[in-house]
Amino acid sequence: MLFRPTTDADLDRVTAVTVDEPVGWIAADRYLEELKEGMYRPEWTWIAEDGDRVVARALWWGQASSEHPVALDCLYVDPSVADRAAVAAGLIAAGLRAFAERGAPKAPLYNLTLPTDWRADPAVVAALAWRHEAALAAGLTDEVERLRLEWTPDAGLPASGGRLVFTEGSDEDFLDVFRRIAVGSLDGETRRNLAVMGAEATAREEVDFYLGCPGERSWWRLARTPDGRVAGLALPSATPYNRNVGYLGIVPELRGHGYVDDLLAEITRVQVEAGAELITATTDTGNAPMGAAFARAGYRVAQTRMIYSAPEPEPAPAS
Repeated sequence: MLFRPTTDADLDRVTAVTVDEPVGWIAADRYLEELKEGMYRPEWTWIAEDGDRVVARALWWGQASSEHPVALDCLYVDPSVADRAAVAAGLIAAGLRAFAERGAPKAPLYNLTLPTDWRADPAVVAALAWRHEAALAAGLTDEVERLRLEWTPDAGLPASGGRLVFTEGSDEDFLDVFRRIAVGSLDGETRRNLAVMGAEATAREEVDFYLGCPGERSWWRLARTPDGRVAGLALPSATPYNRNVGYLGIVPELRGHGYVDDLLAEITRVQVEAGAELITATTDTGNAPMGAAFARAGYRVAQTRMIYSAPEPEPAPAS
C-alpha cells in the first residue's frame, strides 16, 4: 500500500472517488472549484494506492491564503479494503508527517459532519466508527462533538435587552477582553489552549485568527455596562462560505446575568445590517448555556460535527 500526495496527473482519479456513506463529504464539483481558489491543493490531497488502484482518499483544506492546511475535510476508504480503519490511519498519519516536515506549526484537525440524529441511524454509526478509529490511531485523540447552528430571517431578529452599550475598539482592547474571558470558559478549545499556552497566548491566537477571517474588522464590538465597565465582546465574522457568529464572551465577574443574549442579538443585528441572510454558528454539545442562548435567539441546529485534533503538547516545566 502506497500513501502519497497527488499531482496534477491524478486529478481525474481523485474526482472519480464517490462517497456513498451518510456522512459529510466533498463532491467533485466543489473540489474542482476550490482547487482553482487554492483551498484544496494537490499536495494537500492524499491517496492510498494498491497497485494501480486508488483505494483511499484524504482531502485537506485551507484558506486560499493558508501556508498549511487547516482541516481534513473528507476521508474515504473503499469498502473492499479489509481493514478500512488501518488504511485510513496510515493515510492520515502520512499526510500529517509531511505537513509537519514542511513547517506546519500544528496538526490539522479532522472535521467530520454528521446528521443531527446520527446516533439513531446504524448506517451513520457504522460510517463514523472506522473513521473515529482511524483518527485516534493517527494521533488525533482529542475529540469534541459540536453543533452547527443556523439563523435565517424567518426566525426574526432576537430581542436585545438594551442593558449593554456596544462600541468599536482597538486590537489591544479586544486582546485584553479575550484574555479575561478565557478564564472559566466552557468552550473546549479555549480551555485546552488556556491550560497549555496560558491566557496571553490564547488571547493573541484568537485575535490573530479572527483578523485573518474574511469578515470585516469594523463589525467587531466591545460590550460595556451603562457605567462604562467592560462586560465582554461580540465578534461577527465570516468563513469563505457563510457569515457566522464568530466569537462572543462575558468577563468572569459579570457572568450569570444573561448578557449572552444581548451579545448574540448584537452579532445577529450587525450581520443582518451588513446584508446577511444566513448566519451560522457552532458550539460544543457540552456547553449547554451557549446552546440554550442560541435557541432563544432563533438559531436552529443544522448539523453535528465530530472534531478530532492532536493533543496540545504539555507546557514546558518552569526553569
